[in-house]
Amino acid sequence: MSTYIDIAKRIAQIITSPETAVGLVHGVLSVPQDLGYLAYGFIDTDSRYNRETERIRLIKAIRFGILQNENFVRTIETVLNKFNQYVPEKKREGIYAKIGASVVGRAITNSIISKKIATSIAQRSSLMVALRGGIVGNTLLAGGMAERSIYTSQRLQSTDPEIYYTLRQRNYDFLYFLVEPALHPFIEALRVRRTQGETAFNQILDLVEKGVNHGR
Repeated sequence: MSTYIDIAKRIAQIITSPETAVGLVHGVLSVPQDLGYLAYGFIDTDSRYNRETERIRLIKAIRFGILQNENFVRTIETVLNKFNQYVPEKKREGIYAKIGASVVGRAITNSIISKKIATSIAQRSSLMVALRGGIVGNTLLAGGMAERSIYTSQRLQSTDPEIYYTLRQRNYDFLYFLVEPALHPFIEALRVRRTQGETAFNQILDLVEKGVNHGR
């Protein structure tokens, strides 16, 4: 677990400059990493049945269009919406004023904020090119990348069940590994809230607000 300061610093950076998350996302299409997951999948006999079940769900999700571009954006939005759900209204106003999000109601505000950040990351990301060109779709079922998708989903279920079950409703948990680097500080902040309480989470939010205002 990162320190509160580190978590807040990375959140503030992504809020004020979403394009900084693009570099993190670019690295996820990693052949060596996929090969590592593929090798581990061969020796991990304990979870083989469960992974086969998940692979069937993955195949169905791909068949029904999970790899369409908008689902990549919605995966990011889903996590950001969950984060913003726990940010008090006054605190949201202080944090998000920089990106012009008018605080006119929790649901509307969360949607505006999340969509702006998600779209900014997605439009600049090589993953959008990969999705449009069918690169991810053609390789996601081929060994290592499928294993990485499934293992990342299972890890998320273990470490951050609220996020996992929210994403899983639309099978976005299979896309999470593609955007995990950009979303990690938000996930960590939510984990702090779950394991250490509201006071600790609010400390991170205070640091985020300071970081955002300092960057103006």
